[in-house]
Amino acid sequence: MPAIKTEELTKFYGKTRGIDRVSLEIEEGDFFGFIGPNGAGKSTTIRTLLGFIKKTGGRAEIFGMDIEKDRTEIAKSVGYLPSETAYYSGMRVRDMLALSANLRGIDCSAEAKILCERLKLEPERKISSLSFGNRKKVGIVCALQHKPRLYILDEATSGLDPIMQREFFDILKERNQNGATIFLSSHNLAEIGKHCKTAAVIRDGRILVSDSIENLSCTGVKRVILRGITDIPVIENTRDIKAEGDTLSFLYSGNADKLIKELSKLSFVDITISDPDAEEVFLNYYTEEER
Repeated sequence: MPAIKTEELTKFYGKTRGIDRVSLEIEEGDFFGFIGPNGAGKSTTIRTLLGFIKKTGGRAEIFGMDIEKDRTEIAKSVGYLPSETAYYSGMRVRDMLALSANLRGIDCSAEAKILCERLKLEPERKISSLSFGNRKKVGIVCALQHKPRLYILDEATSGLDPIMQREFFDILKERNQNGATIFLSSHNLAEIGKHCKTAAVIRDGRILVSDSIENLSCTGVKRVILRGITDIPVIENTRDIKAEGDTLSFLYSGNADKLIKELSKLSFVDITISDPDAEEVFLNYYTEEER
């Protein structure tokens, strides 16, 4: 049974598009990345799935339960981290965590303590005294402390320093290895490529592609770097051209034989042809959509 399944899920705010016929199927136990630029529809998709806003059309299920009819039951199996968190400023961290656990009717004090230690979060601090990054940690602990079957995390790493980001992903990988499903929404292309098993790219409210990270990376695009070159050549099917000194770099998406023939006409000292990194791969889907 899929952890999340949507069929042409649609949300319009009057005449304004939120998401348009979003169809996804995320298997239980997956580490899924939901990628898109700001305003693409990532948060709207999440809020619709969780029943915070009412869908305009289509249907969706979480663990086989309807997102509207079974909203209360679904909430028991989900840990949700919104992109922006807001708490009672006068409360201490430990009280906020306890309140979140009490709303679920669960004693999460032992797990909350472990998470606070791993994320370097001080439970005695007042919410009002916390930096943006530490407030984000409060949200993370609230989402993780009850050990749900499904984690829905919206722009989870914003505000976290690199060390805390690494610890955060270590925790998620441990939960995933124990069977939990991770749904990670982000505009950070590199972190999706590094940590997720499968991913979907969304833009302007529509899904451009959804597949395993391995398959998504097989775009046929190559990064070409020429060193010791004096003139910038004109080669078809190239983009993202960068010239610095005597080094030229570009992405090539055409026929390999044609590329070799064009390069044979040039004079250069060294050449590197490699697969693009994860960020370049996902940007390729945005570029293709524009075309």
